[in-house]
Amino acid sequence: MYSWIQRNEKPAIVHGSQFMASSVSTFPLLAQRRRDWLVWTGASLLMLPAMAQVSAAKGGAATLPAAQSLPDELAKALKNKQPLIVMVSLDGCVFCRQARQSHLSPMQRAGAAIVQVDMRNNLPVLDFAGKLTTHDQLTRQWKVSITPTLLFFGPGGKEVAERMEGAYLPDFYGPYLEERIAQGRKGL
Repeated sequence: MYSWIQRNEKPAIVHGSQFMASSVSTFPLLAQRRRDWLVWTGASLLMLPAMAQVSAAKGGAATLPAAQSLPDELAKALKNKQPLIVMVSLDGCVFCRQARQSHLSPMQRAGAAIVQVDMRNNLPVLDFAGKLTTHDQLTRQWKVSITPTLLFFGPGGKEVAERMEGAYLPDFYGPYLEERIAQGRKGL
């Protein structure tokens, strides 16, 4: 027969209640481990917003100033003999964040006239005609349907360079941007 059953010995039959009784002694340990894991995971998840704020405070998040008065912002740009660059962005857009971090924020810190208009956002802004509108209404007026989109404005709020629409290969974004800025300067 079976090697574990000796002669004249009946195999041990384990009934359900006996099996459960033996596993109940290990249940508190497993439950405690699961409880500890859930508490640790929950605490970690609760810390994420605080860690993101610390990261942003240390300069981890690249931002651009939100457009408030396009005539004023355009006047400052033209005073420096450069086009006003308007980035149309969308909350949560990965490509927008990448363009801001890699190219636009450093340029803005170096003195370039760059502002951001947020698609689907009702922040108030003065358009080039001096009329109060919202960021979202501006994106519709400009017929922007993809983010990120960069627009280059010159005198009278007219576009002076070809738009940069969507994500470009990261290695080529900088050269395309420089080309559009040069094109915009010629249009001033």
